[in-house]
Amino acid sequence: MPGELEPSVKCRCNQKFTLDGIANTLQDDPLEELLNEFREGQFSTTLASKQKLSLLKILKKNRPAFAIGEEPLGKIIGHDIELYLDVERPYPSMLRRPPYPESLETRKEIEKHINELLDMDVIRNIGHNEIVEITTPVLITGHDGKSRLCRDFRALNNYTKADRYSIHRIPHALDKLAKSKYITKMDCMKGFNQNGVKPNSMKLLRIICHMGIYEYTRMPLASKMHQPTSKG
Repeated sequence: MPGELEPSVKCRCNQKFTLDGIANTLQDDPLEELLNEFREGQFSTTLASKQKLSLLKILKKNRPAFAIGEEPLGKIIGHDIELYLDVERPYPSMLRRPPYPESLETRKEIEKHINELLDMDVIRNIGHNEIVEITTPVLITGHDGKSRLCRDFRALNNYTKADRYSIHRIPHALDKLAKSKYITKMDCMKGFNQNGVKPNSMKLLRIICHMGIYEYTRMPLASKMHQPTSKG
């Protein structure tokens, strides 16, 4: 994706293992501090110690690209997303939707997720004096024993113009990797939220629940524009 990453883009390795296996061999190594810092990372058990050290050196060199612990979520610079609707004001009533009915248990989960997004500055609360024309209801789903906050953007997506940005073809990407020494996949933590949204488009990305109305300042998952912007 085009654009430079701000410090603290939170990532995690997609393969699983811990650094404990080599920590003991690096007691006097300058990378010991890095090992402790990246202890929450998970790496492949098939890597030799030399390969692990090479990877750790790369992590150290690119330390600003990772958010550790309570560090803020990163943001891609110079690539804020703009949404365009194919309808003019006054917007169809379908775009101004009420919140879904919520059980007591669902409310608790919604509150947990909303507060988390507020803490990460992914959303902001809409004041009572602000004009609201579009609202999208949210709901809670479960996956692997964990709850997820989902936005029902179906109505908004129906009126959102598609992005015709060309996505890179897989064969072309593989050609560029032909002479690579290592091939590594990094899974960004809340990577879709690291895309910014242009101020004039934030008002289109408002969600509603029993807690009130909130506006996304980062790109949310499930929006029509999410898939092309996250793969560009």
